[in-house]
Amino acid sequence: MKVKTILVSQPEPKIENSPYSRLIEKEKVKVDFRPFIHVEEVEAKNVRQQKIDLNNFTAIILTSRNSVDHFFRIAEEMRFKVPDSMKYFCQSEAVAYYLQKYVVYRKRKIYVGKRMFNELVPLIKKYKDEKFLLPSSDTLKVTVPQILDELKVDWKRGIFYKTVISDLSDLREVTYDVLVFFSPSGIESLLKNFPDFEQNGTRIAVFGNSTVEAAADAGLRIDIKAPTPETPSMTMALQKYITSVNK
Repeated sequence: MKVKTILVSQPEPKIENSPYSRLIEKEKVKVDFRPFIHVEEVEAKNVRQQKIDLNNFTAIILTSRNSVDHFFRIAEEMRFKVPDSMKYFCQSEAVAYYLQKYVVYRKRKIYVGKRMFNELVPLIKKYKDEKFLLPSSDTLKVTVPQILDELKVDWKRGIFYKTVISDLSDLREVTYDVLVFFSPSGIESLLKNFPDFEQNGTRIAVFGNSTVEAAADAGLRIDIKAPTPETPSMTMALQKYITSVNK
């Protein structure tokens, strides 16, 4: 079955010439974007109830752009002036680059992993005497606290924002050839919004091992996977699949 329509369960990229734009132009497919989940703030008073005092930390572990935004939002709400001596451990270059929205790069101590959380381990080990804060959502990969506990560092998790399922009821009568997911929460949103969902000819594309597991646990047939050595990005995986079925 040929692919003509794709629904990506994320916001539309803000950059003009995104990989999806090139995919649309090359393969003549229709790509829609719709977040299946969204983020809501946790108020400062709720963070205080978690017994978190920002004065007690010397280093921040940042795993996403959301964690950056909500750390600085909470700091502002608590009237906490982030000291110049604060160290930032960023999971990826994208997170580190986004951090520049709030801090002057050359004046800060910023340590950057490649992409996966475990790639931060050598950096955290080097500064194991710091007091680490991990601002996160209410959903967190179980491997993250496991890794930090194994390192035997002084760390604390703070739930600064929540991942919430979006209302997709307006899509009930709409069908797509491919649905694209990037997190287990996206799979959960599909099933919560459409408990009677039947896959039939719909292709499911998933990014990351945890998303693969969630889709498999939900009984979904997985047709497209990324990253792989051959297709490290979702758009490359889609391109390869579309090329093979749209002959």
